[in-house]
Amino acid sequence: MPLKRIFILLAFLAAFTSAYAQGKVRPQNRPDYYSEKLHFGFFLGINKTNFVVTPVDTLKQVSDSLKTILSAPETGFNLGIVSELRLAEYLTLRFVPDLAFGQRNLEYHFEGTTDTFTIQKKIESTFLDFPLSLKLRSKRLGNFAAHMIGGGHYTLDLASQKDVQNNIPGQEVVKIRKHDFGVHAGAGVDFILPYFKFGIEFKAMLGTRNLLIRDETVYSRALDNLRSKVFLISLTFEG
Repeated sequence: MPLKRIFILLAFLAAFTSAYAQGKVRPQNRPDYYSEKLHFGFFLGINKTNFVVTPVDTLKQVSDSLKTILSAPETGFNLGIVSELRLAEYLTLRFVPDLAFGQRNLEYHFEGTTDTFTIQKKIESTFLDFPLSLKLRSKRLGNFAAHMIGGGHYTLDLASQKDVQNNIPGQEVVKIRKHDFGVHAGAGVDFILPYFKFGIEFKAMLGTRNLLIRDETVYSRALDNLRSKVFLISLTFEG
Protein backbone atom coordinates (compact mmCIF):
# COMPACT_ATOMS: atom_id res chain seq x y z
CA MET A 1 0.00 0.00 0.00
CA PRO A 2 1.49 3.43 -0.93
CA LEU A 3 2.75 5.54 1.96
CA LYS A 4 0.28 8.35 1.20
CA ARG A 5 -2.69 5.99 1.58
CA ILE A 6 -1.32 4.66 4.86
CA PHE A 7 -1.18 8.14 6.37
CA ILE A 8 -4.66 8.97 5.06
CA LEU A 9 -5.92 5.80 6.74
CA LEU A 10 -4.10 6.72 9.94
CA ALA A 11 -5.62 10.22 9.95
CA PHE A 12 -9.09 8.76 9.38
CA LEU A 13 -8.60 6.31 12.25
CA ALA A 14 -7.45 9.10 14.55
CA ALA A 15 -10.40 11.32 13.61
CA PHE A 16 -12.88 8.48 14.06
CA THR A 17 -11.47 7.54 17.46
CA SER A 18 -11.47 11.18 18.56
CA ALA A 19 -15.09 11.66 17.53
CA TYR A 20 -16.10 8.45 19.27
CA ALA A 21 -14.30 9.46 22.46
CA GLN A 22 -15.96 12.87 22.48
CA GLY A 23 -19.36 11.38 21.78
CA LYS A 24 -19.33 9.07 24.76
CA VAL A 25 -17.45 9.76 28.00
CA ARG A 26 -15.63 6.68 29.22
CA PRO A 27 -13.49 6.22 32.32
CA GLN A 28 -9.75 6.34 31.67
CA ASN A 29 -7.73 3.16 31.90
CA ARG A 30 -4.54 3.64 33.90
CA PRO A 31 -4.85 7.45 34.19
CA ASP A 32 -1.20 7.82 35.32
CA TYR A 33 0.24 5.79 32.43
CA TYR A 34 1.98 8.67 30.65
CA SER A 35 3.39 9.99 33.94
CA GLU A 36 5.50 6.87 34.47
CA LYS A 37 9.21 7.23 33.73
CA LEU A 38 9.88 3.93 31.97
CA HIS A 39 7.88 1.51 29.84
CA PHE A 40 8.84 -1.83 28.33
CA GLY A 41 7.18 -4.19 25.90
CA PHE A 42 7.52 -5.96 22.59
CA PHE A 43 6.33 -5.59 19.02
CA LEU A 44 5.45 -7.64 15.96
CA GLY A 45 5.79 -6.19 12.51
CA ILE A 46 5.42 -6.75 8.78
CA ASN A 47 7.97 -5.14 6.50
CA LYS A 48 8.49 -4.37 2.84
CA THR A 49 12.24 -4.32 2.21
CA ASN A 50 13.52 -2.68 -0.95
CA PHE A 51 16.43 -0.86 -2.60
CA VAL A 52 16.82 2.61 -3.99
CA VAL A 53 18.65 1.68 -7.21
CA THR A 54 21.00 4.01 -9.08
CA PRO A 55 22.40 2.43 -12.28
CA VAL A 56 25.60 3.66 -13.86
CA ASP A 57 25.18 6.46 -16.37
CA THR A 58 26.32 4.39 -19.33
CA LEU A 59 24.68 0.96 -19.20
CA LYS A 60 25.72 0.29 -22.79
CA GLN A 61 29.36 0.28 -21.78
CA VAL A 62 28.57 -2.54 -19.35
CA SER A 63 26.32 -4.55 -21.67
CA ASP A 64 24.80 -3.66 -25.02
CA SER A 65 21.67 -5.67 -24.24
CA LEU A 66 21.02 -4.48 -20.65
CA LYS A 67 18.19 -1.91 -20.69
CA THR A 68 16.92 -1.34 -17.15
CA ILE A 69 17.46 -2.44 -13.55
CA LEU A 70 14.54 -2.48 -11.12
CA SER A 71 14.14 -3.48 -7.49
CA ALA A 72 11.12 -5.48 -6.33
CA PRO A 73 10.33 -5.85 -2.59
CA GLU A 74 9.10 -8.89 -0.75
CA THR A 75 7.14 -9.13 2.50
CA GLY A 76 9.05 -10.01 5.68
CA PHE A 77 8.46 -9.81 9.40
CA ASN A 78 10.00 -8.26 12.51
CA LEU A 79 10.10 -9.19 16.17
CA GLY A 80 11.56 -6.81 18.73
CA ILE A 81 11.52 -5.35 22.20
CA VAL A 82 10.43 -1.87 23.24
CA SER A 83 11.94 0.40 25.88
CA GLU A 84 10.74 3.97 26.34
CA LEU A 85 12.07 6.74 28.59
CA ARG A 86 9.93 9.77 29.40
CA LEU A 87 11.83 13.03 28.75
CA ALA A 88 8.99 15.55 29.03
CA GLU A 89 5.21 15.56 29.25
CA TYR A 90 4.73 14.73 25.56
CA LEU A 91 8.22 13.62 24.55
CA THR A 92 9.89 10.22 25.03
CA LEU A 93 13.06 8.48 23.90
CA ARG A 94 12.50 5.03 22.37
CA PHE A 95 14.97 2.21 21.79
CA VAL A 96 13.40 -0.65 19.83
CA PRO A 97 15.98 -3.27 18.77
CA ASP A 98 14.58 -6.03 16.59
CA LEU A 99 15.30 -9.07 14.46
CA ALA A 100 13.95 -8.78 10.92
CA PHE A 101 13.74 -11.09 7.93
CA GLY A 102 13.42 -9.64 4.45
CA GLN A 103 14.16 -10.14 0.78
CA ARG A 104 14.85 -7.82 -2.13
CA ASN A 105 14.91 -8.80 -5.78
CA LEU A 106 17.01 -7.00 -8.37
CA GLU A 107 15.56 -7.43 -11.86
CA TYR A 108 17.87 -6.96 -14.84
CA HIS A 109 15.98 -6.49 -18.09
CA PHE A 110 17.90 -7.48 -21.23
CA GLU A 111 16.98 -7.15 -24.88
CA GLY A 112 17.65 -10.29 -26.90
CA THR A 113 17.69 -10.78 -30.65
CA THR A 114 13.96 -11.52 -30.81
CA ASP A 115 12.47 -10.48 -27.46
CA THR A 116 13.32 -9.21 -23.99
CA PHE A 117 14.13 -11.33 -20.97
CA THR A 118 14.69 -10.72 -17.26
CA ILE A 119 17.31 -12.11 -14.91
CA GLN A 120 16.38 -11.82 -11.25
CA LYS A 121 18.92 -11.72 -8.42
CA LYS A 122 17.46 -12.47 -4.99
CA ILE A 123 19.04 -10.86 -1.95
CA GLU A 124 17.83 -12.44 1.29
CA SER A 125 18.67 -10.69 4.53
CA THR A 126 18.43 -11.28 8.26
CA PHE A 127 18.75 -7.97 10.04
CA LEU A 128 19.61 -6.91 13.55
CA ASP A 129 18.26 -3.38 13.71
CA PHE A 130 19.02 -0.84 16.44
CA PRO A 131 16.82 2.26 16.07
CA LEU A 132 16.87 5.19 18.47
CA SER A 133 13.88 7.52 18.14
CA LEU A 134 12.24 10.55 19.62
CA LYS A 135 8.49 10.13 20.02
CA LEU A 136 6.20 13.17 20.21
CA ARG A 137 2.67 12.29 21.22
CA SER A 138 -0.58 14.21 21.33
CA LYS A 139 -2.57 15.02 24.42
CA ARG A 140 -4.38 11.98 25.72
CA LEU A 141 -8.04 11.86 24.74
CA GLY A 142 -9.81 9.29 26.87
CA ASN A 143 -7.88 6.09 26.23
CA PHE A 144 -6.39 7.26 22.93
CA ALA A 145 -3.35 9.26 21.78
CA ALA A 146 -1.55 9.77 18.46
CA HIS A 147 2.17 10.21 17.94
CA MET A 148 4.99 10.94 15.51
CA ILE A 149 8.49 9.47 15.63
CA GLY A 150 11.84 10.21 14.03
CA GLY A 151 15.43 9.19 14.53
CA GLY A 152 18.37 7.15 13.28
CA HIS A 153 19.34 3.50 13.23
CA TYR A 154 22.20 1.06 12.73
CA THR A 155 21.57 -2.23 10.92
CA LEU A 156 23.64 -5.41 10.77
CA ASP A 157 22.84 -7.90 7.99
CA LEU A 158 23.64 -11.35 9.37
CA ALA A 159 22.99 -13.00 5.98
CA SER A 160 25.26 -10.76 3.93
CA GLN A 161 27.11 -12.61 1.16
CA LYS A 162 29.89 -10.05 0.92
CA ASP A 163 32.63 -12.71 0.89
CA VAL A 164 31.10 -14.96 -1.78
CA GLN A 165 33.43 -15.77 -4.70
CA ASN A 166 31.53 -15.11 -7.94
CA ASN A 167 33.38 -17.67 -10.03
CA ILE A 168 30.47 -19.90 -11.14
CA PRO A 169 28.82 -18.59 -14.34
CA GLY A 170 25.08 -18.23 -13.98
CA GLN A 171 25.19 -18.30 -10.18
CA GLU A 172 26.62 -14.86 -9.51
CA VAL A 173 25.23 -12.91 -6.58
CA VAL A 174 25.02 -9.19 -5.99
CA LYS A 175 27.15 -8.64 -2.90
CA ILE A 176 26.12 -6.03 -0.34
CA ARG A 177 27.76 -4.75 2.84
CA LYS A 178 26.87 -6.04 6.29
CA HIS A 179 26.69 -2.67 8.03
CA ASP A 180 24.25 0.12 7.31
CA PHE A 181 23.16 3.39 8.86
CA GLY A 182 19.98 5.31 8.19
CA VAL A 183 17.17 7.60 9.25
CA HIS A 184 13.52 6.86 9.87
CA ALA A 185 10.22 8.63 10.45
CA GLY A 186 6.67 7.55 11.09
CA ALA A 187 3.43 7.96 12.97
CA GLY A 188 1.05 5.88 15.00
CA VAL A 189 -1.75 5.61 17.50
CA ASP A 190 -1.90 4.28 21.07
CA PHE A 191 -4.84 2.68 22.87
CA ILE A 192 -4.62 2.47 26.66
CA LEU A 193 -6.24 -0.79 27.73
CA PRO A 194 -6.84 -1.91 31.34
CA TYR A 195 -3.64 -3.97 31.55
CA PHE A 196 -1.35 -2.70 28.76
CA LYS A 197 -0.99 -0.17 25.95
CA PHE A 198 -1.65 -1.37 22.42
CA GLY A 199 -0.16 0.62 19.55
CA ILE A 200 -0.21 0.65 15.76
CA GLU A 201 2.74 2.30 14.06
CA PHE A 202 3.78 2.99 10.47
CA LYS A 203 7.45 3.74 9.81
CA ALA A 204 9.61 4.42 6.75
CA MET A 205 13.36 3.73 6.97
CA LEU A 206 15.98 4.94 4.49
CA GLY A 207 19.60 3.82 4.49
CA THR A 208 22.30 6.45 4.00
CA ARG A 209 25.16 4.14 2.98
CA ASN A 210 25.94 2.72 -0.45
CA LEU A 211 25.64 -1.03 0.22
CA LEU A 212 26.99 -2.21 -3.13
CA ILE A 213 30.23 -4.22 -3.20
CA ARG A 214 31.43 -3.87 -6.77
CA ASP A 215 33.15 -6.80 -8.48
CA GLU A 216 33.65 -7.88 -12.09
CA THR A 217 30.19 -9.31 -12.72
CA VAL A 218 27.87 -7.45 -15.07
CA TYR A 219 25.28 -7.29 -12.28
CA SER A 220 27.40 -5.15 -9.99
CA ARG A 221 29.25 -3.16 -12.69
CA ALA A 222 25.87 -1.95 -13.96
CA LEU A 223 25.10 -0.39 -10.56
CA ASP A 224 26.42 2.83 -9.12
CA ASN A 225 24.56 2.90 -5.82
CA LEU A 226 22.29 0.69 -3.72
CA ARG A 227 20.59 2.08 -0.63
CA SER A 228 18.11 0.28 1.58
CA LYS A 229 14.48 1.33 1.86
CA VAL A 230 12.10 -0.32 4.32
CA PHE A 231 8.46 0.26 5.17
CA LEU A 232 7.30 -1.25 8.45
CA ILE A 233 3.87 -1.70 10.02
CA SER A 234 4.12 -2.79 13.65
CA LEU A 235 1.84 -3.71 16.53
CA THR A 236 3.24 -2.83 19.96
CA PHE A 237 2.32 -4.16 23.38
CA GLU A 238 3.70 -2.18 26.32
CA GLY A 239 3.17 -2.56 30.04
